[in-house]
Amino acid sequence: MEQNKKVSPKQAAAIIIIAAVLVLGGVIGFFLYQNSKIETPEKRLKQYFQFVNDKEYEKMYHMLSEDSQSTISEEAFIEKNQNFYGSMEANQIKISIEEDDKSNSKRESARTLSYQLTMSTLAGELSFENSAIFSKNKDKMYMLNWSVQDLHPHLKEGEEIKAETSYPKRGNIYDRNGVMLAGEGTASSVGIVPGKLPEDREGAIAQIAEYLDVSTEKIETALSANWVKDDLFVPIRTVAKTEEALKAQLLTIPGVKISDTAVRYYPLGQSAAQVVGYTQNITAEELEEHAGEGYTATSQIGKGGIEKVYEKQLHGTTGCKVSVVDSDGNEKFVIVEQKGEDGKDITLTIDSILQSQMYRQLAEDKGWGVAMNPKTGEVLALVSTPAYNPNDFVMGYTSRAWEELNNDASKPLYNRCRSTWAPGSAFKPIVAALGLTQGSLTAGTEAVYEGLQWQKDSSWGNYYVTTLTDYSPKNLENALVYSDNIYFAQAALDMGTENFQKGLDSVGFNETVPFTMEYKPSTYGEDGKIQSETELADSGYGQGKILVNPLHLAVMYSAFANDGSMITPYLTKGEEEKTAYWKENVFTKEAAETVWNDMVQVVDHPDGTGHEAMIEGKTIAGKTGTAEIKASKEDTSGTELGYFMGIRDGDENSCLLIGMMVEDVKDRGGSHYVVPKVRECFANYK
Repeated sequence: MEQNKKVSPKQAAAIIIIAAVLVLGGVIGFFLYQNSKIETPEKRLKQYFQFVNDKEYEKMYHMLSEDSQSTISEEAFIEKNQNFYGSMEANQIKISIEEDDKSNSKRESARTLSYQLTMSTLAGELSFENSAIFSKNKDKMYMLNWSVQDLHPHLKEGEEIKAETSYPKRGNIYDRNGVMLAGEGTASSVGIVPGKLPEDREGAIAQIAEYLDVSTEKIETALSANWVKDDLFVPIRTVAKTEEALKAQLLTIPGVKISDTAVRYYPLGQSAAQVVGYTQNITAEELEEHAGEGYTATSQIGKGGIEKVYEKQLHGTTGCKVSVVDSDGNEKFVIVEQKGEDGKDITLTIDSILQSQMYRQLAEDKGWGVAMNPKTGEVLALVSTPAYNPNDFVMGYTSRAWEELNNDASKPLYNRCRSTWAPGSAFKPIVAALGLTQGSLTAGTEAVYEGLQWQKDSSWGNYYVTTLTDYSPKNLENALVYSDNIYFAQAALDMGTENFQKGLDSVGFNETVPFTMEYKPSTYGEDGKIQSETELADSGYGQGKILVNPLHLAVMYSAFANDGSMITPYLTKGEEEKTAYWKENVFTKEAAETVWNDMVQVVDHPDGTGHEAMIEGKTIAGKTGTAEIKASKEDTSGTELGYFMGIRDGDENSCLLIGMMVEDVKDRGGSHYVVPKVRECFANYK
């Protein structure tokens, strides 16, 4: 049996030392662990102002010390902060902290932090220095010793924040001659004075709801608002001043009152809808997007067209002054101020007379119209039909009316000018000018084929290009006059795929036309490449996968009036009035002149496809087009697009280009349905 060994004094001392170290380490570790859980005053202050940014005032209150909470209730605290930050629409609040004392120790029972606070407000940027005092509570958490100076260092007890806001008047939109396209108008506000409703209250409300095409729930909700009293007017719906019959019906119901109200008004209605646009109540998302710009939950904002593009200029600047006042309302000092400024008027190059004329010509159809001065670039008309009435957006659509508008098969909300379309034979002058410029085509080049169909060789199988008229000689002028598909299929093949694509790129394909409003770029081929020989041939006469934007097509045609250079289009007067070319010398001067003369023959020649556009004493160069929209060459159920692009010769002040396209012209004369419409506009516009 082994005997117990005695521990030596040295070993005992070592054990004691080790134990002491372990105990001390544990104590230090525990202290460090506990201390690490204590958030620093810096972190607490940053969290506080993050709550300010997020408008979480309740959470801010719970960061206050017990002493601070004993001096102000949660409700009063929230009200003061909402009044201060909310009145000036403070956002993007940023804090930069500098310590007042030199110690970073978390063991300090109280800490004072100096900081710089910066925020965006209705009145511009506000920045000031301030300080915050934190003290530890019984749980060792740093709590804010709050006072009104934490809102602003110059604010004293008993004083209040006063915010004065002045909202700007929206700018008007005018045409080139000063005719108002959008501005202040008057509508009729239909409402109810609750105390004057008849004994059969429910029946009266049901009748009002039926006449106004709104739900009874909407009316009841309006009547149950906190501010409503028996003798106050409660607005229900706005209707046009011209709705005399409707208003007469409504006024037979006791309690109904109708008064005038100022609204945004669009005199041309549907005629200029897609270019002018409309305004409507701002959405929650838009309100957030435009935070700090002077919008409120009841603001109107541009939703389309010029109203949207020039929203900032049209809206103006909201005036705002945030000041400190005493208990008697006397101003003590101004915290921040920005002077208000009414919105600026916008004057367009649009001519309301021509805009209305073109709309009337297209009103019964689905189509588009573009008019411009090809020598200056001024866009005189942009029409898309059918169209919505922007005044209806201002008045407010009922659910049923909005559903009908959205489900309308003719797509009145669709701006056809912004899209791209198969141009058909209206594209042939562009192909001709490219061929002449590249040298693959001359004015005397004659197509070689017999009959009314042609294929390059047997490798095309059953695929043929067809034309409608036999004529002679088969040169460029006659090919344009008779609109020969075969001639331009051969012209495209003679150019070759690479040169044809380079030519299209040179006139702006796959680019966005530089313009006030963004329009879809013209394209060719799949993924920007023509895939086959037959597709190249079809592209030569505006079929295949050629898709052209209406404004771009007009701009390409402008080269025929500018010795081969494409004008830059513009829509607003003033800043853009200096004539400039978007693409210079895309065609040679000789090529542009040759095609111009040939297009004059398209109109002047008795057999020309555009002869119906001829006006005695006027020189008009033009080209028709009928684009087939079908699944395949053999498809007989497809539809057709009818075109006429024309230029009335003149000087810089009188030269006029008008282009129109109408959908579904099959069995209605094709392009011949469109030509007289353009002629009428040429004849009636001086």
